[in-house]
Amino acid sequence: MRTVSLTLRAAGNAEQTGEIPVYLLTVTHASLATPLRLSSDPTERQSVDPLLYGTTSRGEFYAFLPMSLTLPDDSPDTPPAIRVTIDNVARTLIPLLRSISTPAQVTVEMVLASAPDDVEATWPEFDLFNVGYDDAISVTADLGIPSFATEPYPAGTYSPAYFRGLYP
Repeated sequence: MRTVSLTLRAAGNAEQTGEIPVYLLTVTHASLATPLRLSSDPTERQSVDPLLYGTTSRGEFYAFLPMSLTLPDDSPDTPPAIRVTIDNVARTLIPLLRSISTPAQVTVEMVLASAPDDVEATWPEFDLFNVGYDDAISVTADLGIPSFATEPYPAGTYSPAYFRGLYP
């Protein structure tokens, strides 16, 4: 069970509301000099030339790119997974994604546009994989947590190939 603010619960149960949920994505990777921060809402204008909208949360600016997210369900039987589709309007994401050879880590946070410094929900440290793109329309990616169920157990074995001194 997730604990959220009374404002978010009231907005979720209201027939009409002025509250807007905003999703903030923070993408980190060793090859990125600074984290890539993206927002799902054009909360405020950052600059006129170039025209740039986004959301400022806790002192960090998240650039607006139109996106949709499919959030994970809270089922204990399935590993959490998020599907992200970002409109490819700036055409800067594809060269950036091509430059990363290992999975990047992505943190997804939900805030309200009226209170961007108060994080309502967090989905931390997801791995970015299955990235697909269409140059004209969108970039689609899956976010997931690595499954340890497929890792070999035990990690090492005492076999003649590795420990010749143990076997005559």
